[in-house]
Amino acid sequence: MALQPAVADALSRFTVAIPSWGFSPMGTRFGTFLTGDEAKDVYGRIDCAAQVQAFTGITPGLALHFPWDRTDDLRALGRYIRDRGMHAEAVNPNTFQDAVYRLGSVAHPDPAVRRQALEHLLWCVEAQKALDAPYLSLWFADGTNYPGQGDFRRRHAALVETLQPVHAALAPGHTMLVEYKPFEPAFYHTDIADWGTALLICQQLGDQAKVIVDLGHHFQGQNVEYTVALLQHAGRLGGFHLNNRKYADDDLMTGSIDPYGLFLIMRELVKGERLFGRRLETVSYCLDQSANVEEKIPAMILSVVNTQEAFAKALLIDERDLEEAGRNGDVIGAQEILRDAFLTDVRPLLAEFRRSRGVPENPMAHYRAQTGRKAAGA
Repeated sequence: MALQPAVADALSRFTVAIPSWGFSPMGTRFGTFLTGDEAKDVYGRIDCAAQVQAFTGITPGLALHFPWDRTDDLRALGRYIRDRGMHAEAVNPNTFQDAVYRLGSVAHPDPAVRRQALEHLLWCVEAQKALDAPYLSLWFADGTNYPGQGDFRRRHAALVETLQPVHAALAPGHTMLVEYKPFEPAFYHTDIADWGTALLICQQLGDQAKVIVDLGHHFQGQNVEYTVALLQHAGRLGGFHLNNRKYADDDLMTGSIDPYGLFLIMRELVKGERLFGRRLETVSYCLDQSANVEEKIPAMILSVVNTQEAFAKALLIDERDLEEAGRNGDVIGAQEILRDAFLTDVRPLLAEFRRSRGVPENPMAHYRAQTGRKAAGA
């Protein structure tokens, strides 16, 4: 299969950001298992991300998490990132670990706690400006565990009121990403439980607020690609946290459990650009996975490769034929069109694309060759 100019153009504009926290020691509440390639500080995490970029060629963006990645000199941190051929893409505030946030942060019933959360968020906006990171990515653990623990309406009003000055402080061209999650760590209700609530909040805040979709933050069986299509159509799709799930928010490697679901999501993005002019690069694509037993760098590489393959397959769908099949009620024909694209082996096409950009044709094989790690069974 030859690499067509239109496909090459779309592939060249599709990039995936790397999360700094993905290179930290990971674990579950039962234990943390070290694999030997964890980074000790933010500079080590940047170095790890730069390695992933060297092997894949499509991960120049870095997502940072504060205070985990906080330093005394943000501008020096920015220079360190740029010196390694990368750029800061997203700033992620942490308002869920301090003891004061036990009952919430931006929706906490105590105004003093909300002010503390607001101060951190505003500091992160300034960090975003110093690092020239276009996205402020917000996820809140706020919620309740029992009925009667909090008033839904007052909590929602407090959340929006707290976020209004944060939205107002954004630099021109920067975007606030509002994330949702149906449960965990709160189990009765969360204050931003679904994409509709996140969209409502964005509409209340203003034009620079958009929704970010975490692929693990849905109930079982939810049609995520439908959610993506509607948010894209409304002009409020801001980004993705890419991972995979089997049961809940598992944060497994992207494409490891449901590659067809990932392909269908990518199809909606490609269709949105072709039909409605929703540019692919106006959305942030960021990995968000927890490598509990696997090595960090190869886990990131494999997720990037899986994501790029799903995207490439989506580019091969004949949307005209698919549209015609839909108009004619040809259910089987529509399935065949999608199935043919999904089952296409795009690895030779991507090898050609990578070769044209001076990066390894097979990122994982090159990683193994460079590090001396053998593939399983070798």
